[in-house]
Amino acid sequence: MKQCSGSLRRSWRALFVLIVWVVAASAPAAAQHSVARQWNDEVLDAIRGDFARPTVHARNLYHTSVAMWDAWAAYDAVAGTVLHHENASAADVAAARNEAISFAVYRLASWRFANSPGAATTLQSLDDKMDELGYDRTFVSTAGDSPAALGNRIAATFIDHGLGDGANEAGDYVNQFYEPVNEPLLPELPGNPDITDPNRWQPLALDFFIDQGGNIIIGGFPEFLSPEWGIVTPFSLSQEDFTVYHRDGFDYWVFHDPGPPPYIDTTEGPDLYKSGFEQVVEWSGYLDPTDGVMIDISPASLGDNTLGTNDGDGYDINPVTGLPYTPEVVPAGDYYRVLAEFWADGPDSETPPGHWFTLANYVSDHPLVVKQLGGVGPVLDDLEWDVKVYLALGGAMHDVAIAAWGVKGWYDYIRPVSAIRYMCDNGQSSDPMAASFHPQGINLYPGYIELVTPATVGPGGIHEHLGAGSVDKIALNAWRGPEYIVDPDVDAAGVGWILCENWWPYQRPTFVTPPFAGYVSGHSTYSRAAAEVMTRLTGDEYFPGGLGTFDAPQNDFLVFEEGPSVDIQLQWAKYADAADECSLSRIYGGIHPTADDIPGRLMGYEIGPDAYDHAVRYFTGELGGARLSIEIPTASTWGLLALVLGILAAGVRRLRR
Repeated sequence: MKQCSGSLRRSWRALFVLIVWVVAASAPAAAQHSVARQWNDEVLDAIRGDFARPTVHARNLYHTSVAMWDAWAAYDAVAGTVLHHENASAADVAAARNEAISFAVYRLASWRFANSPGAATTLQSLDDKMDELGYDRTFVSTAGDSPAALGNRIAATFIDHGLGDGANEAGDYVNQFYEPVNEPLLPELPGNPDITDPNRWQPLALDFFIDQGGNIIIGGFPEFLSPEWGIVTPFSLSQEDFTVYHRDGFDYWVFHDPGPPPYIDTTEGPDLYKSGFEQVVEWSGYLDPTDGVMIDISPASLGDNTLGTNDGDGYDINPVTGLPYTPEVVPAGDYYRVLAEFWADGPDSETPPGHWFTLANYVSDHPLVVKQLGGVGPVLDDLEWDVKVYLALGGAMHDVAIAAWGVKGWYDYIRPVSAIRYMCDNGQSSDPMAASFHPQGINLYPGYIELVTPATVGPGGIHEHLGAGSVDKIALNAWRGPEYIVDPDVDAAGVGWILCENWWPYQRPTFVTPPFAGYVSGHSTYSRAAAEVMTRLTGDEYFPGGLGTFDAPQNDFLVFEEGPSVDIQLQWAKYADAADECSLSRIYGGIHPTADDIPGRLMGYEIGPDAYDHAVRYFTGELGGARLSIEIPTASTWGLLALVLGILAAGVRRLRR
């Protein structure tokens, strides 16, 4: 008997050595970041290689975030799953979670980006990540109890869900009912002669369009992106928050309805309509770093606005260090240009929702961050922190896309390039006794919106260069436009007097303005919602250390003209400061008036907390569907299990002898 027992002990020692060797050999490669963070980076890179579609990519970020969460929560006795409902257990829970998350995101992202213009690069990168992590990407089965099979099932659930959630993914997200009421604007030609409704969105006609991801679309301009997105299945939006409107055979679902924007042809609207677009013109004239205007862009002078205003004047001290913020005095024109470029779609065109994921990752990487949910309770490991951050933030960004684009689709509001040119084609509305008066013209303001007269085009006049043919037209002191840029590496358009009929937003001639209505500003809504989520996730309204930053190097940041002329560091004390700066950047960029901005901020202020609170209900298990209970060993233990059974059987046979 002792001999048999010794033999069995030797078998167990051999098994132990074998297990250690196999696990060490088959373990995924060590990484600096959690597996969730690594896959989020892959998704962000995939977005950068795709068409710049903020609604579509908010949904992609949300679905991949929920897939990660459902894979993580499958191994938790408390947490509730969102869409795919299974209970699982494993000898090595951490390894099983990593594997299930990897297969889920790999399969889902490979599906979603298969037809991306950057698919060749994206799909190879996804393959490489699986190889780097040590997983068998050729394993495609959804059957069985392995974490890989669980991940594949999760991906299948999301793929199936995505084909029926109202986004029209099967039809490549094309619109099924919406049609624009205005004929296209040809921005390379003067004015806006063909517009019929100056309150409604107007498409553009270009020889070719290059989106903010650098993708070329030949022969025109994309259709209005996602005007019917209000019907997409949300995360936390409630029926209590929405109104249904009907037009042209379609029910427009509008969540958090802000009411209509100002119209030019109503009793209440003309003044707000005009003043909003006139502000865009005025701020366009601030984009010259050589005008001698210097400002402090540090939190000592900027930030701390009351919600829905720009009334803040900065902070006396950094609340973390107890010391005053160090001033950063730079040319104002450089700061405004960097704002317009940085916040346009993110520094690498990952679209606004992706941009806030990069900021969330920036915060998570900060050495001063303590990963306690809400700033209280236990310190979470990196994986748990990341999947919870992504679920809350992804849910908020998805809900913003649904709510903001529901508003855009229903109100169908005009963009500045169309409105400004329309008003100036009509003339001026300030002086009924002067030339070119029209009640729907633009107001005159000395120094930035003026009527061209014989005197002003005469020798030495401020409009002399515009020529005698411009008399009685409207001139703007604004960014002069892309025709003044031959080589963007060395040229800057600068600011000067131009004819209003030729006004351009601060954008490339191959882009001009985003292909969807202005009201409400998606940037404002995304950013305020994200700021609210980040405040709640971290339990602190301030960035770590009381300061978040982004560096824009001298003459090595702006894309379509030279600049900035000095190094610029964007700085924010609070998450809300970054959000407000993003909102203002769209006015400097010529993309939105204030009427688009402020309602978006207010919507985001409501959507963000709702999404966070909804996510917490999944964290605590208050929400979550009924789950199938299964036993899921890690994939690496399948072969070991067979060995264990074989060795145990051999030991039992010896004992029986």
